[in-house]
Amino acid sequence: MSLKLCVIPGDGVGSEVIPCAVEALRRVAPDLETIGADAGWECFTRVGNAFPESTRAAIAACGAALFGATSSPSRKVEGYRSPILQMRQAFDLYANLRPTRDVGLRVAGSGVGAELPHGVAPADLLIVRENTEGLYVQREYLRGDEAVAERVITAAASARIGRVALEHARRRRKRLTIVHKANILPLTDGVFRDAVRAEAAAFPEVAINELLVDTAALQIGARPQQFDVIVTTNLFGDILSDLASMWGGGMGVAPALNLGEGVAIAEPVHGSAPDIAGMGVANPAGAILSAALLLRHHWARPEAADRLERAVYAALGSGARTPDLGGTATTRSVMDAVLGELGDGG
Repeated sequence: MSLKLCVIPGDGVGSEVIPCAVEALRRVAPDLETIGADAGWECFTRVGNAFPESTRAAIAACGAALFGATSSPSRKVEGYRSPILQMRQAFDLYANLRPTRDVGLRVAGSGVGAELPHGVAPADLLIVRENTEGLYVQREYLRGDEAVAERVITAAASARIGRVALEHARRRRKRLTIVHKANILPLTDGVFRDAVRAEAAAFPEVAINELLVDTAALQIGARPQQFDVIVTTNLFGDILSDLASMWGGGMGVAPALNLGEGVAIAEPVHGSAPDIAGMGVANPAGAILSAALLLRHHWARPEAADRLERAVYAALGSGARTPDLGGTATTRSVMDAVLGELGDGG
């Protein structure tokens, strides 16, 4: 059966990197069929809707999408809602997978050294982020001179994401770290922690650890090698995965996958990057690696995913690096290097 993909470039550099990912996908999956769709701030300014019904229908018809980026405003705009949050809610995409692999890339000026101490293995971790609850329910209101945001955590959603994380840990190195802030948020984060621990009883082979989120941030920055799989709530997962990305080369290389039952939406972690949009220097690696996550976790084509990931890391390792990685390559030249590593399709 052929693969069907809804392609949504979105805003800013999304229109530059998403076509690269589709081109790379076609090289390892020649049976790929695509449908184009629209979403994002630019879409909202044109049609008054950041996530049109036609886009929702296209995603539903394909069962998979590749989304570029959105330029969501930092102020309240009447009628506007983040399209990626709408997608997550519309298709109950409850699991967000954000892997980080240290392959020797570094963020220029990050302070992270190019060489690891002798005997220290490079980082290879997976952050599993609950994707539908927490502060991302977007329930904000004013009460006099107070601005209030509701944080919603349910035992059902916490148990569900806990099972996903435990399954991944069982297939990887059998270690799971539950990250929370239950010392300050004993009700909400207590529900999350306890629900994940209850699920862990069915996975006796997985070692369970807990960390407060501030300690986890410190440890990710200092010793990411200690982690295998991290499971955490929505906002914490968003922040910690951005921090972890510096070990994999930064936001331009960081992939993500939103997973539900029968539907998945891949999206590079970086934003729309308006400062470099249109300059042809956006890093396509994050988009291509996000496509590889679709191959691995949604379409069950691990060999094709391996091939795509190897090609990206080989291309970057050979020196095809955009300015975010300290290089001078363009989006197109990085893409050409990836295609060169892939060779002929099939």
